[in-house]
Amino acid sequence: MQDLRLFDPEALFEHLYRNAPIGIALISLDRKWMNVNPAVCSIFGYSEEELLNVTLEDIRHPDDRNNTKNLLTELLAGNIPSFQLENRYFNKNGNVVWTSVYVSLVRDDKDGKPLYYITQFIDVTKSKLAELKLQESIERYTSLKKYNHDAIISFGLDGIIINGNNMVQQMTGYLIEELIGSGMSKLIGEKSAIQLLLAIKDQLEIERVEKDITLIQHKDGYSVEVLVTLAPIIIQTQTMGFYLIAKDMTEQKKLIIEKEAAEKTNKAKSDFLAMMSHEIRTPMNGVIGMTDVLLETNLDEEQIEYVQIIKKSGATLLTIINDILDFSKIESGKTELTEEPLNVRDVLSETLYLVMAKALEKNLEITTSVCPRVPNLVQGDITKLRQVLMNLLSNAIKFTPSGSISINVETVFQELNTVRLQFAVRDTGIGVPKEQVGHLFDPFYQVDHFMTRKAEGTGLGLAICKKLVELMDGEIWHEASKDQPGSTFLFTANFRVQSNHIDLGKHKRWSEQDVIVEHSTDQFLKILIAEDNEVNQIVLKKMLEKLGHQTTLVANGKEAVEAVKRDFYDIIFMDIQMPWMDGLAATKLINEMCKGKKRPCIVAVTAHAIKGDSEKYLSEGMDAYISKPISINAIADIIDRYERMNQNHRSNVER
Repeated sequence: MQDLRLFDPEALFEHLYRNAPIGIALISLDRKWMNVNPAVCSIFGYSEEELLNVTLEDIRHPDDRNNTKNLLTELLAGNIPSFQLENRYFNKNGNVVWTSVYVSLVRDDKDGKPLYYITQFIDVTKSKLAELKLQESIERYTSLKKYNHDAIISFGLDGIIINGNNMVQQMTGYLIEELIGSGMSKLIGEKSAIQLLLAIKDQLEIERVEKDITLIQHKDGYSVEVLVTLAPIIIQTQTMGFYLIAKDMTEQKKLIIEKEAAEKTNKAKSDFLAMMSHEIRTPMNGVIGMTDVLLETNLDEEQIEYVQIIKKSGATLLTIINDILDFSKIESGKTELTEEPLNVRDVLSETLYLVMAKALEKNLEITTSVCPRVPNLVQGDITKLRQVLMNLLSNAIKFTPSGSISINVETVFQELNTVRLQFAVRDTGIGVPKEQVGHLFDPFYQVDHFMTRKAEGTGLGLAICKKLVELMDGEIWHEASKDQPGSTFLFTANFRVQSNHIDLGKHKRWSEQDVIVEHSTDQFLKILIAEDNEVNQIVLKKMLEKLGHQTTLVANGKEAVEAVKRDFYDIIFMDIQMPWMDGLAATKLINEMCKGKKRPCIVAVTAHAIKGDSEKYLSEGMDAYISKPISINAIADIIDRYERMNQNHRSNVER
């Protein structure tokens, strides 16, 4: 080795100073640059001349300005020979530069007086940023692990537990310290632990094993139901262990059981409603139907009055039953919207027609107004819209002794495929006291107390309206009339806009293609009655005979099919619920038998009068629907419609 004394010390120092990768600076005691090597200029991005015009404090990060204060004091006092720390500075471009700084003090050889500092800078920005990123990643992972709602257990390839999060303690009852170093068998059992270790290098086996691990053992001896996921711990492409992530399924299992129980309860409620509807309406059919028949006989005035009282009382009872069944079905979640083309103006006219007689009895004036912006044709649920309008109009008539009622329809807003309509029913009736407005839409609530009230009803009408309007994605509310007595009930509903014109005629269930019949040459119609209840048989038979038609009675669907095989009938009144074969099955067989031939019109007759049933029966191939109790007017209407359809059919054939 050559002796350094052979080299020029000054030349050697100059070379090191100029070419060292470490920044070296001579800094005065008042913190100004005295001299810097090229590495300092490179680190901070300034030229030597530029650096001499700024102080070290000018470029130091504000959060690090007090880092060296105490250390410099100690250095000047001679208590320490040097110090080292990390500082942040701003380079010429304004970016933060992390540096490792080493500071020493040069003193006078004679009296030891401080002369200047020698400061060395090493740029550690890249490694510091990598360190911060790693730290951030660790903190995120730690936070995720700590606050995760699932238990996370890490274990090695030998099945020994390495660590776990807080949820492990809650799920197992063990402290993490008690688990570290233990085998996984402590938590998942010996059998599962052996299977886990055997499958640990096969991904497909791992997936099978994780499905088999369904229980975690608690310290107190019981098991916790879990859903397990196994995730590998990979370090530098090598699998070093696994995470077992266990989700506690106890609450989810409870929710599933509760959901299943609720669904069974709803089904039982729905079945009960259907049964109650049938059982109540069957005897009601006898009561109301026979009053219709009795009124067609020769009665004196006193007898007519008594029979009309019976009929009115029966009709009132039927309204109450309908309201209760409707509300119960909505509450049980069995009511759904059905979409079909509807004309708002037509629905309004049809509803007014149904209530007009009651309005005329009280000499009430009814006016309607439909904004021109309301589309002619929309897609919506005709039945539910008509039911809400019917309820509000009936209430308006009921509580308006004299004066007028108005119905207004306008468009609230319209988008490409949706329109929101607002319906307003105003009356000049008795109005609603302010203190009672908040309860108007509560079930069974009535403005006039049931002990003193004058109007009949269940107090369910407005509650049903509210539920139906909400189904149509709307709202319903009450407003007091400002300048006149009475009330205003308003509701909104959403409808789909019909982009292309659709002929409503082809959507009507009772259409020419559905009723391919030719009228008998006789004056009367041949009608088959399929009904198992003797009282209902008599009621229907008497009503039809009063209307001048010939009837045949059968007691079930099987007999109805046989009767159609033997003879042709113009109309079949088909009960839905019958022994041996129900009405739906019989209808299907009759329709198949009559394919391509003239076929009878099949009318569903049922006590299952819950909303939505009519759509169900019509979709099953029936042509019309009437519910029990049956009135002679309903029967007459069915026959009139049948005869009109036949007349149209004959006219088309003659052309």
